Amino acid sequence: MVRQVISAVLLLTGAVFCLLGAWGLVRFPDVPSRLHAATKPQTVGLMAILVGSAVQLAPRHAAGLLLVVLLQLVTAPVIAQRVGRAAYRTGCVRHDLLVVDDLARQRGRSAHRPKPPEPTDGAGGAEPPPTPGRAG
Repeated sequence: MVRQVISAVLLLTGAVFCLLGAWGLVRFPDVPSRLHAATKPQTVGLMAILVGSAVQLAPRHAAGLLLVVLLQLVTAPVIAQRVGRAAYRTGCVRHDLLVVDDLARQRGRSAHRPKPPEPTDGAGGAEPPPTPGRAG
C-alpha cells in the first residue's frame, strides 16, 4: 500500500512537471527561455515518472529505469547547450530580452545590453552611435 501511494505521488508529480514544461515551451518568447522549459522541468518530470515506475517493479527491472534517469541527466544539459549556442550564432536569440550576454565577450562585443539611442528632434540632430561589430 505504501509503495502504491509513493508511486502515485511520484507519477502525478512527474506529470505536472512535464505539463508545466510543455506550457512553458509554448508560452516563452525566445530560444533560451524555451530551452529552459524543455530541459529542466521535463528532466525532473521524467525522473519522477521513472522513479515512480521503478518503485512498482522488481529491483532487477528498476535498474534499467534508473539507468535511463542517469542518461537523461547527462545528455539533456549538453544538448540544450549546443542548441542554445547554435541559436545564438544563427541570430535566433532576441537580444533585447538578454540582461547579460556572456557569449558577447567571446565575440568581441559588449556583454551588457546596449542602451537605446537618444531620440533626436528630427531636424538632423546627432547620428545614432554605430552598431558594434559592423563596419560602417
